[in-house]
Amino acid sequence: MRIGPYELPASTALAPMAGVTDRPFRVLCRRLGAGLAASEMLTSDTRLWRSRKSQRRMDHEGEPSPRIVQLAGADPVALAEAARLNVDLGAEIIDINMGCPAKKVFNRHCGSALLADEPLVARILEAVVGAVTVPVTLKIRTGVDPQHRNGVRIARLAADCGVAALAVHGRTRADHYAGEAEYLTIRDICAAVAMPVFANGDIDSPAKARAVLDFTGAQGVMLGRAAQGAPWIFRDVNEFLLTGQPPRALHRAGLRDIIATHLTDLYDFYGEVDGVRFARKHLGWYLAALSGTRDDRRLLMAQETTAGQFACVSAWFDRWVDGTAEAA
Repeated sequence: MRIGPYELPASTALAPMAGVTDRPFRVLCRRLGAGLAASEMLTSDTRLWRSRKSQRRMDHEGEPSPRIVQLAGADPVALAEAARLNVDLGAEIIDINMGCPAKKVFNRHCGSALLADEPLVARILEAVVGAVTVPVTLKIRTGVDPQHRNGVRIARLAADCGVAALAVHGRTRADHYAGEAEYLTIRDICAAVAMPVFANGDIDSPAKARAVLDFTGAQGVMLGRAAQGAPWIFRDVNEFLLTGQPPRALHRAGLRDIIATHLTDLYDFYGEVDGVRFARKHLGWYLAALSGTRDDRRLLMAQETTAGQFACVSAWFDRWVDGTAEAA
């Protein structure tokens, strides 16, 4: 798959998720096979960029190319300026968020709320595409609600404005994450536009990725929640799409080493206090994926230093690798 001048190494992408897809997690997922990994959503209001949260979201040191920054906002002028500034800071692709269903985003008429105002969508995309020399991509849902699925019209608008690629979550804004994703609208979008399309929503296995690609005609798949606690899913999906064979299982020692590296990167990125805090949620997901017990979880969550947390994790994983850790 190609986006502008960039030939992606794989047709799998990590979905941007606030509070999850920080630089350590993006780098990890790219290392494990994700062809693309966008930053956490960054506001287009540059007055808020001095906050620690925004500064971290704008930190791409050591991140593999292409570096992609996702912006959120509703003002075409502000989004265009934010895009220019991020390109100056090293962004190689700008992604516009028109898919986030969160209430605090929707109530500011940003994210998926924009889908209800097609003229504004066009003004935003024209402004951002015209402001930068790098590719501009777009993340959307299928519509505002099931009675108003306008994803095909939005996709055509995006193509007319010069958007380079599109990611579509198979739910409307009203659905949030309830029920099952539907892929018929994504298939209609793929038939309507020539740009690369990533299908997104409920893709949680190599077989599901293959089935969604076959049904929709999309060029790639975007994985979000399925990567939480199992970032090696990109490696598994890539291998299955390439060979058609079930991926070789990773050895327990290999999984332990992946998680240890992730923890070390989190500590380096966030520091002592925040490093422990941000690592807790990832450890919770890892334990859930690897059958850790409630007692294991309580012990890990109780650790208050990076050294204590890492030692506790190492001890559990040593027992898990040896096969002596109890199953939940």
